[in-house]
Amino acid sequence: MVPSRAEAADILLDLDPPDWLLAHVGAVAEIASFLAERCAARGIAVDRELVEAAGLLHDIDKLLPEDDPVQELGHGAAGARWLSQRGYPELARAVAAHPITRLLDADRYGRWNGVATREERIVAYADKRAGQRLEAMSARFAGWAVRYPEYRESLARARARAERLEREVCETAGVSPLAVRRLRWVAPTLEAARRRRSAERATAATRA
Repeated sequence: MVPSRAEAADILLDLDPPDWLLAHVGAVAEIASFLAERCAARGIAVDRELVEAAGLLHDIDKLLPEDDPVQELGHGAAGARWLSQRGYPELARAVAAHPITRLLDADRYGRWNGVATREERIVAYADKRAGQRLEAMSARFAGWAVRYPEYRESLARARARAERLEREVCETAGVSPLAVRRLRWVAPTLEAARRRRSAERATAATRA
């Protein structure tokens, strides 16, 4: 099952995400939504609900306890397993495939690139364009190089693969990288979910 926007918002809010993570996943989901819409406008089939939900939930394992058994799988795969266990296996591939580590190793990248779905590619690319906001991919890689100096050489090689991914996704969507935008829906969806949850708690307290 692919969760709706509202359902994905509830899954995320259940884990009490910090503001910095909400900013990041919101940006990724909205960029992915834009790219899916552009593909659809060109008659290219993309599961927009899947890319939106996977974009919003792609970092879900960062909110799980460190001792959760799924954490042994590593970032991305852990979130994919956790979502699958809760009835959302359709999101697993896109969530598992998004980390930058997918691009660091040539063999691993080659295997993924040979079988990746359009939805996986969109979510992976959207993550490479969003820190706390939409930004150039070069800025993302510069940030990673500062945070992980020990991987500087690997990141330089990964950037070439990321640029290939960018060309593929943008050509499919019929836009240039500079024309990539966000479709603004995450903030109002989260706010509606918060209001609904607050109303439900108030009703439950009244009944108690």
